[in-house]
Amino acid sequence: MSRVAVLKGGSSLEREVSLRSGTNVELALARLGHHVIPVDADQHLVRVLRDERPDVAFIALHGRGGEDGTVQEILEILRIPYTGSGVLASERAMDKVVSKALFRKANVPVPDGYAFGKEAFSKMGAADTLPEIQQRLGLPLCVKPARQGSALGISMVREPGDLGGAILNAMAYDDRVLVERLIPGRELAVSVVMTDEPWALPVIEAVPLGRDFYDFEARYTPGECELRAPGDLDDALVQEAAAISIAAARALECRGIPRVDLMLDAEGHFWVLEVNTIPGMTDTSLLPKAAEVAGIGFDRVVADMLDLAALDV
Repeated sequence: MSRVAVLKGGSSLEREVSLRSGTNVELALARLGHHVIPVDADQHLVRVLRDERPDVAFIALHGRGGEDGTVQEILEILRIPYTGSGVLASERAMDKVVSKALFRKANVPVPDGYAFGKEAFSKMGAADTLPEIQQRLGLPLCVKPARQGSALGISMVREPGDLGGAILNAMAYDDRVLVERLIPGRELAVSVVMTDEPWALPVIEAVPLGRDFYDFEARYTPGECELRAPGDLDDALVQEAAAISIAAARALECRGIPRVDLMLDAEGHFWVLEVNTIPGMTDTSLLPKAAEVAGIGFDRVVADMLDLAALDV
């Protein structure tokens, strides 16, 4: 039995989701026989961790502060092993612009796109390049904050005059924005267990009900999205999805059980959108669904995450 500090909550826009993930993880750890120490990651985090002296930290924090290397750096200083990816991998995965460049370098397929900082728009006239962007990428487009999770701040641009407003909307969430060619198709997710020989859990498809895409409400509101294991994917496509997902996780040097989000277009091509180093563990999240389909269950996934916990290397 280990003393496990479950880090949850925090101050990001995904606080409520993190609290739900953390509660589910705590219940699983208790069933597994561990001594659970619930910790809301606030300004007293370091003091609490020093007082409690956990053997390991289970990170259930989503968004900034939890997925971007911040809390990982604190745990490194305190020499507390933790679940999920290390500092650098967390930083890479959180920044969609950086991760996209690393995916390209590793020959992982990604949609074409361009990135801008807020300063480029305010001081360098980057807004005047929008016609060229639309001409080169075509419509529709997807505009997203570079460093945000849970689909917050994402807009789909289908009309020529809507790109500027979509960029401003994304900049309300981050000062760097990514504009990508929208890939029409099916939204899939593959969770990868990063052992010495990484392996993939079953492919899960997110089918939003009455929505354009898998947005925040579809992710976390019961009844707004159907999660299923697509039965019409042949073995070759399933194996390809697994191989691409493993390559994406390796490109960022991930650890633990990251989740890779992909699109499958009408021609049967996969496109990686991002890697989530701390996947949601709520009742409507994709990784728990993959564990259910695989027949291993939620508790086994939590146990595996704990077994893979370490300090950065």
